[in-house]
Amino acid sequence: MEKGKGVMGSRKWAVDFTDNSSSPSTRDIPDPPGFTRASQDQDDSAMSRQKKDAEANWKSQKAWEVAQAPFKNLLMMGFMMWMAGSTVHLFSIGITFSALWQPLSALQGVGKVFEPYKDSKVDLLAPKLLFIALNLGGMLLGVWKLNTLGLLPTHASDWVSSLPPAHEVEFSGGGIALH
Repeated sequence: MEKGKGVMGSRKWAVDFTDNSSSPSTRDIPDPPGFTRASQDQDDSAMSRQKKDAEANWKSQKAWEVAQAPFKNLLMMGFMMWMAGSTVHLFSIGITFSALWQPLSALQGVGKVFEPYKDSKVDLLAPKLLFIALNLGGMLLGVWKLNTLGLLPTHASDWVSSLPPAHEVEFSGGGIALH
């Protein structure tokens, strides 16, 4: 085979599939019995509709998985707070503030968390409400731990410094007259 020669000219078994006819060949050959081109277009639209429904179903399922994710974090954080004990030390305070910070930051980004699952066929209200409720539960768990550590001012003795001094109702003295 010489350089520059085409493959078609040098091989006997090569077939040229280009259609040089003036009219399209698909019209010359009739469709087989039971096949119509309109039904193929309908099948394509039905397949695309099925694909869209399957994608919407998948997005809905993933949105529910994301909404339930804080429950796992809630269980883990509760176990960690239980292991930290009820005495005030660095570890228990760190765990408690982490239990408060994580749900707070998650609540600030609710829109970003569910952004990939937005679709006209997917209702995200219920997953968002569940996500918010579970994160609020995590914050309540952190507040409860602050209370058990005694770091929340819930007793009257916690506010004694802000009370005015009591006025003397009675004055008593010894046997010496004071003038």
